Amino acid sequence: MDKMFDVIVVGAGNGGLAAAANTAKEGLKTLLLEKHNIPGGCATSFRRGRFEFEPSLHELCSVGTAEKPNIVYKIFDDLGTKINWEYEKGHIFRTIAKGENGFDARLSAGIEDFVKSMEKEVPGCEASVRAFLALKPKLDAAIDYIYATKGNPNGLVMLLKHADFMRTAGHSVEEVMTALGMPKKAQDLINTYWGYLGVPTDELNCMHFLNMLYDYVVNGAAMPRHRSHELSLALVDVIQKHGGEVWYNSEVTEFLYKEDGSICGVVANGEKLYAKEVISNVIPHNVFNMSDIKKIPEQNLKLANAREFGISVATIYLGLDCSIEELGMTDYTVFIAGNPDPRVQNDTRHDDGLYIVNSLNNVIPDSSEPGTCTMFFTIPVYGNDVPKDLKPQDYKKYKNDLAKKYIEAAEKDLGISIMPHIEEISVATPVTFAHYLGTPEGTIYGYKLSGWDNLMARIAGEQKDFAIPGLSFCGGHHTRGDGYSSAYIIGDTVGKRVAAKLKGGA
Repeated sequence: MDKMFDVIVVGAGNGGLAAAANTAKEGLKTLLLEKHNIPGGCATSFRRGRFEFEPSLHELCSVGTAEKPNIVYKIFDDLGTKINWEYEKGHIFRTIAKGENGFDARLSAGIEDFVKSMEKEVPGCEASVRAFLALKPKLDAAIDYIYATKGNPNGLVMLLKHADFMRTAGHSVEEVMTALGMPKKAQDLINTYWGYLGVPTDELNCMHFLNMLYDYVVNGAAMPRHRSHELSLALVDVIQKHGGEVWYNSEVTEFLYKEDGSICGVVANGEKLYAKEVISNVIPHNVFNMSDIKKIPEQNLKLANAREFGISVATIYLGLDCSIEELGMTDYTVFIAGNPDPRVQNDTRHDDGLYIVNSLNNVIPDSSEPGTCTMFFTIPVYGNDVPKDLKPQDYKKYKNDLAKKYIEAAEKDLGISIMPHIEEISVATPVTFAHYLGTPEGTIYGYKLSGWDNLMARIAGEQKDFAIPGLSFCGGHHTRGDGYSSAYIIGDTVGKRVAAKLKGGA
């Protein structure tokens, strides 16, 4: 007998978990399929010796607090979960840029403190920084109106009530900052965050960047006390509590279609599973590779092939035999680059570009045993940056050389001694993420959000984006791109949308 569900969700990454939690909570018979033996995708943790490491999470924005909850806090709260949030206090990051016009600065959380810290570093920038931040509520109001009109806003209303949106939406971060008269040094300081979105700010859509920046400035950065696995397990609990099923070690190998071209199910573990709706946390490229190509609308194939894969990362995980105080690290997040300009940082990523150092003990002191601490290095790179002629037998040396290069750089740039204290080390590259996540080129950012394929273009064209009946997408390849907060938001949105459709509300 065929197994039939209301909803099948493919992939227990952040977006898939949030989507399945919502459909299950709405009383729909939900099945979540995951190829690994644990949920979360990158939202998990692993151990080396006596140390526990995060594969990818730096911090979350858009969380807020119990007193002032933001959207991510509300998503988990509305689902009935209780997350133990910890917060980076005081500064949102330290940024070190070497070379001409370089700097070493700490930017503070809270709008007033952020503006003051910027004015301290770049006298005379206060007015332009305030004007830039003041755009966010105005842009939000415009987006809310566009969604309320289901993507068909009245042009006159947009011109009269949302003029700032019309002037801003189609421009890059740097174009808007320059138009506001913001000094170049101030731009470079703020634009340090480009690495979290994977697109330099001379091509990154202003709306996209401002969404993230504003939430970090207003609410600061948040971390789940028990690593991102706490978030994943909380969502699994919601699914199961409401009668949903989660099948691990169940890799989907085929998507099933009806004669009319609509999706009706999947194949996992050699078994055909059917559903009224399928939600994929798997990138469209992979879905199409598991589909009868004749069933995929031509415009969907063209869109997928036109898009550029987003950036990946190389990561270095260190477990050290000294405390964070003995190490001399006082910051949780430090961005370090050979040049202050984001474009140069991107283009010189092979040599002296951007790398990020996180020390979790500065937010959660007991995240490792007493007398120890951990460090986490992130280097933004593309999957095709890995040498094409790299042989399997040389891969270990490639990773070791990468680790040595950045550890030695951090010792010099931060003025601390790391090498003598290394007890455990693990190194990941785009090859690692491609193997674990199954994404093309090991991308953790889905498709690159830039140029014609920016945030605003995706929002405007969402209704036509991969429009296959019976199939919805969520995750880093969706409108908002990747990032933990974005994935939860998209998963929540898509889950609610599918539930409403099946229950006759949309």
